[in-house]
Parts: sequence; structure tokens; C-alpha cells
Amino acid sequence: MELETLFVIGMFLTFGTLLMTGYPVAWVLGGTAVIWTVVGVVAVENFGANLWFDYPSSMGLVPERIWSIVNSETLVALPMFIFMGIMLDQSGVAERLMNSMVKLFGAVRGGYAVTVIVIGVLLAATTGIIGASVVLLGMLSLPVMMENKYDKGFAVGTACATGTLGILIPPSIMLVLMADRLAVPEASVGDLFMGAFLPGLLLGAMYVGYAMIRPLLQPNIAPVPEGTEKVSWSIVWEVAKAVLPTAALILGVLGSIFAGIATPTEASGVGALGALLLALMSRRLTLKVLNASLQQTTRTAAFIFAIFLGATAFSVVLRGLGGDAVIEEALLGLPFGPYGVILTILFGVFLLGFFLDWVEITLIILPLVAPVVQHLGFDLVWFTILFAMCLQTSFLTPPVGFALFYIKGVAPPEIKVTDIYKGVIPFIIIQLVALVIVFLVPEIATWLPSVAYD
Repeated sequence: MELETLFVIGMFLTFGTLLMTGYPVAWVLGGTAVIWTVVGVVAVENFGANLWFDYPSSMGLVPERIWSIVNSETLVALPMFIFMGIMLDQSGVAERLMNSMVKLFGAVRGGYAVTVIVIGVLLAATTGIIGASVVLLGMLSLPVMMENKYDKGFAVGTACATGTLGILIPPSIMLVLMADRLAVPEASVGDLFMGAFLPGLLLGAMYVGYAMIRPLLQPNIAPVPEGTEKVSWSIVWEVAKAVLPTAALILGVLGSIFAGIATPTEASGVGALGALLLALMSRRLTLKVLNASLQQTTRTAAFIFAIFLGATAFSVVLRGLGGDAVIEEALLGLPFGPYGVILTILFGVFLLGFFLDWVEITLIILPLVAPVVQHLGFDLVWFTILFAMCLQTSFLTPPVGFALFYIKGVAPPEIKVTDIYKGVIPFIIIQLVALVIVFLVPEIATWLPSVAYD
């Protein structure tokens, strides 16, 4: 085995081992980079290792890389979208949607689950904060569904899985990070937002189909509530009034991007201002709320950027050790053909999602495999959307499925961990089926970006 391969394996093993110690991921990534910088320099200077590696060309590049991160115009959108999501959580939009849509869908078998999914899709199109979406949907829907004798697994699985739609449906902070890591014109933030729009809606529609079909096959899991009000024009008007502010915000953010009026960074500012105005209109905006929202935005953004800096050091040293060449050679050497290589990458990402957060996978793995995908001649937007859809499963797969922890924190006491695990399994399967559909029909991800630039 070549020395470069041993070093790459050793670096990943070091990262995995240190990760299990419980130290923050940012420090683990940076610490691994420092350790293997020392190993690389010693190997070159004392053992004559034939590596493209020395201090100036490895760790010496880190300050330059850090400056490019903090100077990135694309990443300015990140804290803005985070603030938009947090402020929407404070504005009461979701509560109004829940109260009105329950009247619209309540008389349908599985109607409460359908209501949760529709609200989740609307929230996903205004915020990419998964924790906030899952907690909010859980708090709003689970007590009501339990009171109406819904199956515990069905109820909690619906709320938990629907809350993760925000990581795919734009404006998604994950897609912003991916565009920055790829740093190529053919996969800009706008391209990825447009590419993810139809797959996100497809996934939402499949959730709705599941929420309507399964209760028809198993009526006991979602009884029709007694005494539900018949749908009238007044109820439809009430729903329209509740949806209108959210729809206006979605149009202002995504519409301005898709129409080419604003860049994603500019649109993020529009979204942050719009969320602020919605909170003001609903009389939820106070100095206390504003202060808490700004602090939470700062903490979330700082967490992501800290991992960004650690991952930058990690990737620089990995490349200095020949890691990108080793990985490219290994993938291109697979006997499965070009599409087999893509499937192998996606399968690897799916497995990594059991143990790593999406941030680490995005920052470390995506930049390593993207050149291979380009070399094979595949559309980078299509592949990145597949990568994002695969990562979405990481929120629902134990032991590091963060959405599972979020929903458990707000679930009623009678809902056990086993109920949560059983409830999310069908949605993981739906996510994988949607992934296969987009894999087989690339136009679902590529059509909208191609139309926008024709």
C-alpha cells in the first residue's frame, strides 16, 4: 500500500477516534489537521517521503483559506437565513396555519398528519433551521393528534420527518454551504436552490400521499375526529389569510432569486426583513424576543463557521498528504461504471449519516468527490441535489439523528423512543425512494436551472 493511502486512512481514523471523545467537532477537525501536519513534515524531512507536503504549502495556506471564508459574499446569506427562520418561529405564523388548516383537513382521515406536512412544507420554504421546525411542529401537532387517538408512531414520525424538509427545500442553509464548498459557476447557490425546488416538493407530495393512503389501509392509526366542522368558504378564507403572509415571504425570497432580480445573498436580507415585519404585524416583536433571536442566530452561525474553519484546515492537510488524488483514484478504479461510482458515493454518504452531522459531511466529503463527478461528465447540480437528499436521511437515522432528539424533547410522556424510531422508518424509506426517482430522472433537478438560463 502506498504511503499516501496509509496517511489518508490514518487521518480519517484519527478523526473518527477523536470524535468519539466528545470534543467539539471543530476542535477535532483542527486538531487532526495539526497532528497530521507534524506527521507529514517528519515523513518528508526525515524519511524522504515523496509527498507534496511541507508547512508553507499545507498549514501555511490555512490563514488564506480562513480569509476567503470570512470574505465570502455567498456565506453572508447564512446568518440572514438563520435569523429569518428563528424570527419566523417567534412570529406565530405556524400557530395560525395550524389552527386554520386543521379546520380544512380535519374531517379527512389522516387530516391532522396532512396538515402537519403542508405546514412543514411552507415552513421549509421560509427557513432551513431543522431544530426549530421539528420542535415547533412537534409542539403544535403531537398533543392534538394524541388527543384524537392517532397512532403514536405515525404521529411522531410525521412531525419529525416533515421538520427535516427545510434542509432540502430552498432557502436551505445546507445548499448555501454546498455552493460555497463547490465554488464553481455551474453550481451556484441560485442553481442549487432551483435544482432542489422540485425534488423538495416531490418529497413533500410523497409524504402527503403516505399520510392519506396509510390511514385508508389501517383506519385505526388515524381516526376521523368527531364533531368536525364542514368545510365552508369562511374556512377557506381563514386558511388563505393565514397562508398569505408566508406565501408573500416565499415569493419575496425565492421569487426574487429565480427571477434573477436578486442574488441569494440579497434575497436573504429581504427574508430577514420580511420575517421581522411578520413578527411585528403579529405583535410578537419585543426587545426581549429580538435580543434572544439575535443571540441564537449568532450561536448557530458561530457553530457552523467554527466547523468551517476546522474543516478547512483538515481538507488542506488531507490534500497535502495526497488525499484527493487517493480518493479520486479509488473511485475511478471501481469496476461499476460511472453510475456505479455515483451510487457508491451516495451509499457511503448514507452510512456516514448514521454517525456524522451533515455539516461535517458537506465540508469534508463533498469537495473530495465533486471533482470525480465532474471528471465523469455528470451534471454537478444533479449530483449535489442527490447528495443533499441523501444527507437529509442523516437527521432521522440513529444514533446521531438530531431530529430524533429534537422531537423527543417536546413529545408527550407517553411517546417512547421506540415509537419515534418506528415512526420515522417509513419516512426514511420514502426519502430513499425519492432519491432513486431523482437519480433515474435527472430532469427533476436540472430542468428548472436550465429553463432559468435559457
